[in-house]
Amino acid sequence: MNNTTNNRRIAKNTLLLTFRMLILLLISLYTSRVTLTQLGIEDYGIYNVVGGLVAMFTILSSSLSAAISRFITFELGRGDNGNVNKVFSASVTIQILISFLLVILIECIGVWFLNTKMNIPDIRMNAANWVLQFSTLTLVVNLVSVPYNACIIAHERMSAFAYVSIAEVLLKLLNAFLITVAPFDKLVFYALLGVLTSLIIRMIYGIYCNRNFSECHYKFQMDKGLLRQMFGFAGWNFIGASSTIIREHGCNILINLFFGPAINAARGIASQVYVTVNGFVMNYTTALNPQITKSYASGERDYMMTLIYRGARFSFYLLLFLALPVILNANYILELWLGQVPAHTPAFISLGLICALSESISYPLVTAMLATGNIRNYQLVVGGLNMMNLPVSYLFLRTGCVPEAVIIVSIAISQLCLLARLWMLRGMIGLSARRFLKKVYLNVVSVAMAAALIPGLLVFVMGNDALPKVAVTCIVSLLTSSLAILYFGCRRHEREFVFTRIRKVFHRSQQKNTTGQDIRHN
Repeated sequence: MNNTTNNRRIAKNTLLLTFRMLILLLISLYTSRVTLTQLGIEDYGIYNVVGGLVAMFTILSSSLSAAISRFITFELGRGDNGNVNKVFSASVTIQILISFLLVILIECIGVWFLNTKMNIPDIRMNAANWVLQFSTLTLVVNLVSVPYNACIIAHERMSAFAYVSIAEVLLKLLNAFLITVAPFDKLVFYALLGVLTSLIIRMIYGIYCNRNFSECHYKFQMDKGLLRQMFGFAGWNFIGASSTIIREHGCNILINLFFGPAINAARGIASQVYVTVNGFVMNYTTALNPQITKSYASGERDYMMTLIYRGARFSFYLLLFLALPVILNANYILELWLGQVPAHTPAFISLGLICALSESISYPLVTAMLATGNIRNYQLVVGGLNMMNLPVSYLFLRTGCVPEAVIIVSIAISQLCLLARLWMLRGMIGLSARRFLKKVYLNVVSVAMAAALIPGLLVFVMGNDALPKVAVTCIVSLLTSSLAILYFGCRRHEREFVFTRIRKVFHRSQQKNTTGQDIRHN
């Protein structure tokens, strides 16, 4: 299959996932407001931090989840469907065993930590314990789903994700309505609805995979050689995977210990905005990643390098286009969206999106690293740096810094991790660090500065938040972002491609209008 076909598939899958994300965004905006209103700021913060405590235990499974995705995609890239079934079956067995282990650990360590260390009002401790139990069940369901989701991504069937995600968000919309008429404690009831939603989505994915992919039929088998390879990969990937979990959920627990659940609510809302906006970028990388892995497996190194450079730039462009209006108008958008805005939320959102921009150009680099399978030294260096988020954040909070300090630390460390990635990948895949810095890093920095200059000045000049100011700055930031991306970011042939596509769409719409007029005249 030629590279043009692969590029078209990436574009098609990106559009499908973007359509999915738009639906998720529109419904999530409403459900978040209802959930925050019904639960209240304190209970919303409890739900967020207890869920984060459970997520901390996925340190044991997250590295295996990455291994599952990599091995399935790699075997498909080699064209060995028989071995894909072995990987899939081994993956399901591994996830079931890991789930049992996680339940035991959460029931022992998690329950103890929740009841003795966390900053939660006594009157809500019983509800928090129920949230812990239901969050654990949700975690188990999601873990067993990993091999099925990995197969869908590896086969690049993004339409399945689009349709199932729409079903999922509709279920969450139903959940938001149901908590308004909850028959018992709203926080506990909301956590229970989360379990039921996960079970339904898990069943849908399972049925789809069984009907569409021959390798997705579980057979209990213990291929020691394969298990050794997967656990070897997962063992070293453990450092990188766990560092990400510790940074997100460990720092959230730090915020709880120093400031309480109200600030956790602010961090939870900011995280939702981050996930939603960054989700549009992840749609693109989800469509791109299988091609990077498959091109490495098939020995097409030049094409892989092209995907890495282009993917890094376009990931940043897409995120900048969406994030800049939010960063400039976070206060007003939150008031319009939520009504009641927890303290520190606007700062959390703006800094979180800046952190996302800082990390976005690294996504293709991480995929290329995982594709090699030789990840030990990389994880020791980059994962070790990422691990520093928790102790450094603790030191800053201990000295009396504001809660936003944890995100500022993340931004600084993400830049160090980028330099470390470039240094490591130079030897792993022959990546030129100098070329990447010139063609990607300096490129996106110049685009960001050009895009933000005029709307940033308008925010300063126009003063207090008001609808006219927000409307003007949003329109201007979208315009300046588009122009900066086209004229500072894109190569000439990329710019010509965009203009050609626009002309074709415009010409097609004119033809339709002409045809419609002819029909009416006849």
